[in-house]
Amino acid sequence: MKILLLTVTAGYGHHATAKALADLFEQKGAETKIVDVYEYISKVVRTAISQGYLLSSKYTPELYRLFYAQTSKNREKLDKMNMVKLVNTLGAFKFEHFVDNFEPDAIVCTHVLAAHLVSQMKQRHMVDAPSVGVVTDYCIHPYWEDVIHMEALVTASELITHTAVKRGIPEARILPLGIPIHPKFNRPISREEARAQLGLDPDRHTVLVMGGSMGYGNSRRLVEQITEIGIDFQILAVCGNNKRAFNRLARFQKEYWGDCSIRVMGFVDNVEVLMSAADCIITKPGGLTVSEAIAKGLPMILVNPIPGQEERNVEFLLNNGMASLVTKTFPLDDALYHLFHSPVRLRMVREAIHAIGHPDASEKLVEYVISLVEQRGQANDAAELTS
Repeated sequence: MKILLLTVTAGYGHHATAKALADLFEQKGAETKIVDVYEYISKVVRTAISQGYLLSSKYTPELYRLFYAQTSKNREKLDKMNMVKLVNTLGAFKFEHFVDNFEPDAIVCTHVLAAHLVSQMKQRHMVDAPSVGVVTDYCIHPYWEDVIHMEALVTASELITHTAVKRGIPEARILPLGIPIHPKFNRPISREEARAQLGLDPDRHTVLVMGGSMGYGNSRRLVEQITEIGIDFQILAVCGNNKRAFNRLARFQKEYWGDCSIRVMGFVDNVEVLMSAADCIITKPGGLTVSEAIAKGLPMILVNPIPGQEERNVEFLLNNGMASLVTKTFPLDDALYHLFHSPVRLRMVREAIHAIGHPDASEKLVEYVISLVEQRGQANDAAELTS
């Protein structure tokens, strides 16, 4: 069985989702391939998308917010995705050769632009393999409305189904399995065991700060604010590949002489252990990180949402009682105080997380795709017998 996983480089989460699924498919004996569709079609387009997303969301967020809002409000007035349609129309013929050579039994798309390309190709009978789109945020990006020729659309929660149907997506095609994450986040590990692995004090309040690798926000200032609250927290600060943030935090760690303990880390491969050890996480509301935290039952304090889909993620999480949002009028110290000085609130947040989470999303999606392939095989066998 061959599984083709298609993505687009625009942030980290889409590729990470594809990699998590690929690992599971391979455990089932499948051959997999992860491809950035625009890396294959046009490296110029790939660079424009990846850099355009980074620069606009980081340096001109208000412009990015306006663009996202306009695509949401004026779908009927706009020539839907005309530039993307043009690029995908031209690129489909080139990408068809790649698909024909790989001969996938199924295609999984973890980015809406990749899904749009495959949907166009299926409409033109250029692709025959069963195909599934995966939404990696807690909302429905307007562009998913145009992905109409795929077998299924996987969403983050049953609570998003109503919105998806309002956007014109048939309910029969909606699979609210959750955002796929690496299976290791679904493996139980107690807080005591995780803290022992990390050499942490088993009894101190522990806060995990994840600033992300793309340089958003000010991780040092977040850690400084935590140390000013008056609680002797254990602070785990993960900077990813952001060397500037790591260096600034490392300097602060050396200069700090207070009661909190601070551990500064760059890129790590044990986030699931760090989350298991923590009492809460302070993070940007990216779909993948949020889903990992939910899988670990970890209350969230959200900071620095990117305009557009991350702001929609915030709305979903706040409206369902799973997180707090740091703002100018509700600063980080207030958010932490509310969480740690109210056992009832902390319990309610954890209960909401457990009620809505889908820690087994990857396993269920892999099982679903394999069932599609098997059904296709059985149908082909039956057709041969009757011919």
